[in-house]
Amino acid sequence: MLAHLLILIPFAGAAFAAAWPGKNSQARTWLLPATALAHAVLALWLLVNPPDVSPRAWLGFDAVARATLPAVSLLFLACAAYGVAYLRARAERPNRVFVTLLLSLLGLLSVGLQARHLGLLWIATEALTLATVPLLHFADTPRAFEATWKYLLVGGTGIALSLLGSFALGYASLHGGGAGDLTFAALAAQGANLSHPWVLIAWVLLLVGYGTKMGLAPMHTWKPDAYGEAPGIVGAVLAGGVTTVAFIAILRVRAVVDAAGAGEVAGHTLLAIGLFSMLVAALFLLGTRDFKRMLAYSSVEHMGILVIAASLGAAGVWAALFHVWANGLTKGALFLSAGNLRRAAGASTLDAARAMSAVTPLSAAVFVAGMFAVTACPPFGPFFSELRVVLAAFAGGHGLTGGLLLGCLLFAFFGMSRVVFAVVYGKTEADGDKKPPAPLVRETAGVVAPPLALLALSLSLGLATPAVLRDAWTGAVAELVPPKTSASAPPPPGHISPIGHITPIAPLSP
Repeated sequence: MLAHLLILIPFAGAAFAAAWPGKNSQARTWLLPATALAHAVLALWLLVNPPDVSPRAWLGFDAVARATLPAVSLLFLACAAYGVAYLRARAERPNRVFVTLLLSLLGLLSVGLQARHLGLLWIATEALTLATVPLLHFADTPRAFEATWKYLLVGGTGIALSLLGSFALGYASLHGGGAGDLTFAALAAQGANLSHPWVLIAWVLLLVGYGTKMGLAPMHTWKPDAYGEAPGIVGAVLAGGVTTVAFIAILRVRAVVDAAGAGEVAGHTLLAIGLFSMLVAALFLLGTRDFKRMLAYSSVEHMGILVIAASLGAAGVWAALFHVWANGLTKGALFLSAGNLRRAAGASTLDAARAMSAVTPLSAAVFVAGMFAVTACPPFGPFFSELRVVLAAFAGGHGLTGGLLLGCLLFAFFGMSRVVFAVVYGKTEADGDKKPPAPLVRETAGVVAPPLALLALSLSLGLATPAVLRDAWTGAVAELVPPKTSASAPPPPGHISPIGHITPIAPLSP
């Protein structure tokens, strides 16, 4: 019952926000942090005190939800606190729809991460797409309108493909003599009885469908426009919350595909699409001149890291869950601080935003630190999570994959540092005048403290990962990875293990 409150609390807050009198009441905005705080407290309590979940339950705070939902809840709490000051600064825009839908997003994220049924997971993902659309259009500009339509069209295509994939997996179950139970536990229990051809068809459709929602290349085309035009608070929830639901959907489906005996095929496809995503992101990062679109390409890169990790067996999945936390918190800090810089400069291009360290010094400092964190510089969390992915690759005999990972990470660092240093420390005029322009919006504690708190959490993950989190990630791996993968014997020297069957590595102590 407590787990269901993680869904009821946000929707109750959304209902209050919708019923609150006045289109632009500033009092309504306080429902954001109040609701988010209650949700975060409950999520953290359940992290420490996980409930029992029936194997056939459609919804529950299982090991996978325990490993991911608290991260999304903490991210949303910071975004909600930021939202009060942000909406006060944007008082010219009505906030009823914004607050209502943002709280609804938290409820839908809670459904998506706790969904243990194939159909329920699809419904939650589709609802997330629809609820996000008005939030992307909050600025009410032609560019925001274009970005919103692109998000809806590309995202809708992905959702349609994932629906077809769900039908295909359901048919694979019926063809194998199943009773129509579409819970992931029941599907995995059928295992080899599932129709192998239909499982492969379902895997391709679901990977492309949910991969579109993650923003994996080449289905990433909605991301630069959407992240570039969305308010920072919306970009943070998209990058750290919505993409997490899609990634967990892929992991849950992958467990069924593994049980059906097609794990090696699934692993190869994950590895290929992950490497391609990282390569595309690295190339675009080297050429972009817009710091918000830069964050979109960085997100494509990190989604690639996640699916590569998912292809590397137990050790890789453990690293991926670590990276869900590290990347989500860091991206939240970057998006919120980037929103501050854009409002102060009036635009997010290198031509408009220069010498921001003198205009908004605190936000600029968080932005620079966030750039170092997200590009895997120690001692922030992403360094340790990405190190685990690289170690998992080399431990599994995938030296080429590990080398390509390191190369793409290096290119991403060069690309992001070029943009960030130009925005924060660059000259304002071609003739060398460094006198900064007057900020259009002043920094306040309300818009600086939330990204700073997220950055501090990312740092703490690197310095001392709590034992309860390591235990949660280990429990999720046991649920997502077949026992033959997580208990495989060490390979002989020189042996290259097939994807999905690697020797687990012991957790590192940051």
